[in-house]
Amino acid sequence: MNDSHYDFNHLDPEIEAQVETLLARMTLEEKVGQMNQVSPHWGGGELEDAVRRGEVGSVLNVWSVERINQLQRVAVEKSRLGIPLIVGTDVIHGYRTIFPIPLAEASTWDPDLLERAARAAADEAAATGTDWIFAPMVDVARDPRWGRIAEGAGEDPYLGSVLARARVRGFQSQGLAGGKKIVACPKHYVAYGAAEGGKDYNTVDISERTLRDIYLPPFKAALDEGAGSIMSSFNEIAGVPASCNAFILRQILREEFEWHGVVLSDYDAIGELIQHGVAADLKEAARKAILAGEDIDMMGHAFPKHLVELVREGQVPEALIDAAVRRILRLKFMLGIFEHPYTAEELASQVLLKPEYRDLALEVAQKSIVLLKNAPLEDGGAPALPLQSNARIALVGPLADDRAELLGCWACAGRAEDVETVLEGFRAVLGAGADLTYVKGCALEGDEDLDIEGAVAAAEAADAAVVVLGESAMMSGEAHSRAYLGLPGHQRALLEAVVAACALEGKPVVVILMSGRPLVLTWMKEHVPAILQAWHGGIRAGRAVADVVFGAVTPSGKLVASFPRTEGQIPVYYAHKSTGRPVDERGVIQFNREHKSQYLDESTLPLYGFGYGLSYTTFEYTDLAVQTPEVSMDGTLVVSATVTNTGERCGDEIVQLYIQDLVGEVTRPVRELKGFQRIALQPRERQRVTFEVPVANLGFHGLEMAYGVEVGNFKVWIAPHAYAGLEGRFTVVGSDES
Repeated sequence: MNDSHYDFNHLDPEIEAQVETLLARMTLEEKVGQMNQVSPHWGGGELEDAVRRGEVGSVLNVWSVERINQLQRVAVEKSRLGIPLIVGTDVIHGYRTIFPIPLAEASTWDPDLLERAARAAADEAAATGTDWIFAPMVDVARDPRWGRIAEGAGEDPYLGSVLARARVRGFQSQGLAGGKKIVACPKHYVAYGAAEGGKDYNTVDISERTLRDIYLPPFKAALDEGAGSIMSSFNEIAGVPASCNAFILRQILREEFEWHGVVLSDYDAIGELIQHGVAADLKEAARKAILAGEDIDMMGHAFPKHLVELVREGQVPEALIDAAVRRILRLKFMLGIFEHPYTAEELASQVLLKPEYRDLALEVAQKSIVLLKNAPLEDGGAPALPLQSNARIALVGPLADDRAELLGCWACAGRAEDVETVLEGFRAVLGAGADLTYVKGCALEGDEDLDIEGAVAAAEAADAAVVVLGESAMMSGEAHSRAYLGLPGHQRALLEAVVAACALEGKPVVVILMSGRPLVLTWMKEHVPAILQAWHGGIRAGRAVADVVFGAVTPSGKLVASFPRTEGQIPVYYAHKSTGRPVDERGVIQFNREHKSQYLDESTLPLYGFGYGLSYTTFEYTDLAVQTPEVSMDGTLVVSATVTNTGERCGDEIVQLYIQDLVGEVTRPVRELKGFQRIALQPRERQRVTFEVPVANLGFHGLEMAYGVEVGNFKVWIAPHAYAGLEGRFTVVGSDES
């Protein structure tokens, strides 16, 4: 335990003794019961009887505190051993106070802010009886077709690791409602975001080096921060599904990471070993999962049906059951639910949607908005944004007055009634006398509410048109992958008509995009003066958008996932390898033409790359200094540059540090993020920004799969995004050479 949050990896001798005493009293059936997690609808009306018999150890997604207390009373007061249940819940970006989706939260590049948001979510969850949060999702995702990209921190393992730590600290905070403790559950372990074709649940076939260098680091960071559980993923890795993969569950987690927490399967993932084709039936699935290292079967029914039989047949050592149950009981003692199994039912009304949590949701939404484009209507003119508050505004689009879709995916306890729409946000900022006309124009999908003519008429009568477009909440998240990433339905036609009408009279068009993933915006970038990526922004999204559009807030978000020019580029990400024929070099003359790694019909660059985001002011980077041009293996790289706000407005800039290892025993990416700082500057203010990076953080897994740093030359950039910046060089030398 530290000063702000609980560390569930710390072993307490007193708790260990309590675990052993209780374990010694348990029958084999009761032990297996602790390894069974069920939903409240499991078994019809038989759940209480199963809890009474000790056949259930934890439940998931019970949203009523009264129901939770009812089940706990059965477990504590009516079962033989009185072992309380752990109550787990999907709290992905807020409990009742819904924050922007995690991909949007990550676009703030503000770990302290996200820790506060996670703590608020945990406080609300605690007030309603939750002990266990199935989050954060820390999967690295480089394919925007994958719906679950919405739930994580994007394409970069370093940023993902920093934000994973922040969210674990927030979820496992001390001082939550009712004195409750909550344990985080990083997911989905591991490489789920590398699913082929961006299809959910699909095959993952990557090298061990890629697994270790790209996909494992955020999980390791979350566990090092004290996360007491982990959820294994649905996917296979190189032919072995995660639920029966001893390499990731035993060798890496238990032996290499020396981690003591609980491994939970995903929903029915153990049962799905049959569909994967590695188990003939549920009994074989149970055997393979327990031998590989699963502790709890979430709704797979394999453990409760077959583990007792497998032990008595000698196919599974009871010692493996004991080890799993030790971890489960240890977690229950650490959570304090033996002493305090019940939740005061009046807590929820005191905690949910507290004013400070609504204010925090607004701050996160404001900082998550990314300004993708802000061009003047004519050469030398002012940029399209911010709009003047006295302008006549046509507000158009299917998401301009929508509540439910702004919640985004996985807003399980969220309610549409809590959401401020963009229309309401505009009215709040502009006041009652504003000249504001709203026309929906079309539906998100389908032919309903089609009124493009009405939208054009409103735009023609206004000084500026603001068009709010994007995806529904259910177009992203689990099982919601998309092959085409353009605007669905008639939205493109609506936008084209409004743009054409406004272009005739030289009026600005501003697009507000609300989505759960990067979209293909190639036409939009060419024809629309201003584009704001506002994501699915949670309950305060409408006010946040209005604050940015009318200049009360200067946008500061930066992308954490690349926007492709076309689906054919995917995956497109900044930290790619150079190949033997890099696209930015001359290539090799072969058959009388240049041959290099490129497309015949499209750029290799993303439309908007990692780290990109504009502001209402401008920033200049100057005077790069590499203070350690030679640095030893056990030393620290020190690099600095001056950042100046050269505009007329105050603004926040996210200053990023990238490196490239120029020669390694295996190939290395063209750039890797190794640091970032968010700074606030007044107009004409400058600040010297210094990065200190331990050389140990510059390593990779080499030919023998050991992590290490090699001596040699590196490039370093201090940059506004991954495709720009001031460039320097340094050399890592052996410790005896420095």
